[in-house]
Amino acid sequence: MAKGPEKNTKNKALHTKLLNRKKAKLREEKEAQAKRLKVLAAKINENKNGEDSDLSKNSKQNTMEEFGRIIVSETAMKSENPQDVVHSNISVINLMREEGVDDELIHEDAITSYYLDYYYSQYAEGNFAQFVHNSGWNKELNELIEEGLALIGAEKHLELFLEQSKKVRITSNIKLDKFLKGKLEGANPVRDALNNDKFFELEENLAELNANFLKNHPDFEVLSVDDMFAALEEFVGHEIKRA
Repeated sequence: MAKGPEKNTKNKALHTKLLNRKKAKLREEKEAQAKRLKVLAAKINENKNGEDSDLSKNSKQNTMEEFGRIIVSETAMKSENPQDVVHSNISVINLMREEGVDDELIHEDAITSYYLDYYYSQYAEGNFAQFVHNSGWNKELNELIEEGLALIGAEKHLELFLEQSKKVRITSNIKLDKFLKGKLEGANPVRDALNNDKFFELEENLAELNANFLKNHPDFEVLSVDDMFAALEEFVGHEIKRA
């Protein structure tokens, strides 16, 4: 594990990498917004004789922007357990989903952290086969995890994920489909073939790397619970019930 100046250098490199990603994303969003405005202008010309309410609704949906913040609680940030920072981010995402916010409007790197934790928890609880079984071996999810592991610098975990993914690819479609639809427990040769205990031997703390990825992110903020709710309520446009 990196310490001292070496760790600081890695954190600065990650911060710079994330800033560059953010700048590139902002450019893409501006271009996309310009295209949306052109489409909207065309719709206005086509609908001069009515449908004003529908147009207004479409306009609002098209111009709604991403929640450009990654927020966690002060309590999580003060915790010595890095997993608490990750779980605080997850709680925010779950709350936003409950309030009807689409994933496309949640910060993409917050989502990346969310699914990296899903992969981590599934593997830690029931080995790689459980992740494959419970996720349904989803192509988009697998790509996100692969990209996420590379982004947070989890080189050893990325190598293992690619190695394990190859095992799934060489499994026949019939066997894989039967595995995904069947039970994980009991006699299960596909499960046993997919499992790999190497995950538990890696000298690379995935939970810590995930937490550091969030904490070093340029859009990362630490807020009180009240301020977290205030930020989310402002975004969704209505009061959010507290448990």
